[in-house]
Amino acid sequence: MATPPFETHVVQNQPPPFEGRNLWRDDAALREAVAREGAAPFAGVLDGYGALAGGELYRLGFDANGQRPRLRTHDAQGHRIDHVEFHPAYHRLMDVAKTQGVAGLSWHSPQPGAHVARAALSYLHHQAEAGTSCPLTMTHAAVPVLRQVSALADWAAKAAAPFYDPRDVPVSDKAGITLGMGMTEKQGGSDVRSNTTRATALATDGEYRLVGHKWFFSAPMSDGWLVLAQAPGGLSCFLMPRRLPCGRRNDFRLMRLKDKLGDWANASSEVEFCGAWAQRVGGEGRGVATIIEMVMLTRLDCMLGSAAQMRMALAQALHHARHRRSFGKRLVEHPLMANVLADLALESEAATTFALRVAGAVDAAGHDPAEAALARIATALGKFWICKRAPGFINEAQECLGGAGYVEESMLPRLYRQAPLNSIWEGSGNLQCLDVLRALGREPATRSALLHELAQGQGRHAGYDSAVQRVRSMLVEALPGEGVARQLSAMLATLLQAAALLRAGSPFAAAFIETRWGAGVSMPCYGALPAHLPIAGILARALPAD
Repeated sequence: MATPPFETHVVQNQPPPFEGRNLWRDDAALREAVAREGAAPFAGVLDGYGALAGGELYRLGFDANGQRPRLRTHDAQGHRIDHVEFHPAYHRLMDVAKTQGVAGLSWHSPQPGAHVARAALSYLHHQAEAGTSCPLTMTHAAVPVLRQVSALADWAAKAAAPFYDPRDVPVSDKAGITLGMGMTEKQGGSDVRSNTTRATALATDGEYRLVGHKWFFSAPMSDGWLVLAQAPGGLSCFLMPRRLPCGRRNDFRLMRLKDKLGDWANASSEVEFCGAWAQRVGGEGRGVATIIEMVMLTRLDCMLGSAAQMRMALAQALHHARHRRSFGKRLVEHPLMANVLADLALESEAATTFALRVAGAVDAAGHDPAEAALARIATALGKFWICKRAPGFINEAQECLGGAGYVEESMLPRLYRQAPLNSIWEGSGNLQCLDVLRALGREPATRSALLHELAQGQGRHAGYDSAVQRVRSMLVEALPGEGVARQLSAMLATLLQAAALLRAGSPFAAAFIETRWGAGVSMPCYGALPAHLPIAGILARALPAD
């Protein structure tokens, strides 16, 4: 057909749409890690979710982020309702994720490897849409906390159940529920012991009234929230339901929704407690100790989320570079572009492999004290390092698309806005590094577990062995002071990534070590890989060609 006479140009040299991929089948590092960490029986479930995440959920993510949640404080008659309205795509994303086990597989299918499989589901879902991961991860992580109180067994069971019900009705009327968290107050931030929200005991044992505020109140349309408040015995943990058993709304007010840099599909709010009824979880004064298991699991998901964002950014950049042509050849055929993409691929595989290794330690923690100790220290290290690497990584991937990576038709702007969140939520980088020092200094089992894990990679690469020896000397002697906690944590995290790659038999473990730990390495930017490395092989492994 002839070109119409008034057309000024023909659309050409444009990559095809990314959607329609199976994110599970595309990801060799993920598939190998899932099998290695004991979750091979769940491969069929993950294969199915990979197709959803790379297809329907991928498309829904654009709609869910295109129309942000809206707070309606009152109905037309003037009644207080504190209702948050979402785009229908948000509810579909939540429905698919909840029914497929993203928030509960670990609990409703308790068999070896279930935590690893649930982590992989979260990793796949996060690539398609990250905002919904917030309520999903909090719902998952709240279950072991709620199980501490026999009276809350129904809450725990419904949080784990593969059902999504967004109705604003009492929990007794639902087969499945979602849960949020309220810890942060404006005067304290991460210093939760400075919280001022007060909890006053009622006549019935374990019941309280809450008065105060939360500056960041996550997932405000949840059925309930785990919150911290000051009881007579000190800072304590409480479950505060949205609706009371009688059906009446609890006594709290959503003041506003946060205008956030990213995470647009999900709502975060500021709240006032006006005598809200709550059930204590754990003993008075034991709030941090009670909620810490939830925090540890959400920190694992921060690590998984950042690894997932890196993986999606890499896939987008590599897909683009394989189809876009410049100066007579495909972008990926230009040696410098290939070098950048290969460097990103090494970083992404290391992040994914390490994150799934930590998920494996969490899975085994219930019956293996050494794995529990490794999960304790590696979660803090991975939360710090992988989350810290994600923003720069995603910006580099944006550059691979040029201007196309900066406009909203691309997924890269959304990923870039989302990237800083995981390094801030559930304790910023400094807190993670201080936690690493605290664990190494006060919990000898964590030091032993860390050294044992690093030793498992020895004997395979001389550069790695040398680096481990230097770090071993530091850990055996006096620990460094707080001022260099970031340097120590970065070293340990990168070595744990290398150890995970070596143990996995990754074909490019040596390339990662050489470029992260080799003599004189300073990693000034991505795309500085030595010329002798197998660039084409790295890219072929990173994403199957169309």
